[in-house]
Amino acid sequence: MIQTVMNILCDIKESPELMSKLTPQTDIIHGVGLDSLQMINFVLALEDAFDLEIDFETFDYEHMGTIESLVLFLMRENTPSDEVASNLSKISG
Repeated sequence: MIQTVMNILCDIKESPELMSKLTPQTDIIHGVGLDSLQMINFVLALEDAFDLEIDFETFDYEHMGTIESLVLFLMRENTPSDEVASNLSKISG
């Protein structure tokens, strides 16, 4: 899931070379430098890629802090609760 988010970021920024700079800890807004239109396109691309709908009532920009924090948010919001702990432990190592 992290790799897919990184691929989407590179596509939105139209910058394949960005991939070599991305890590799970990369700050999405400041580190990648998404402008407001790119941010909207990024969220729409996430919804399409993962076949989900982001609930903006529970979404906060802190979830957009790092790639990892975004993935954790997406997993929490779109995974049945009994699978969340297992998936979080896989990401956290």
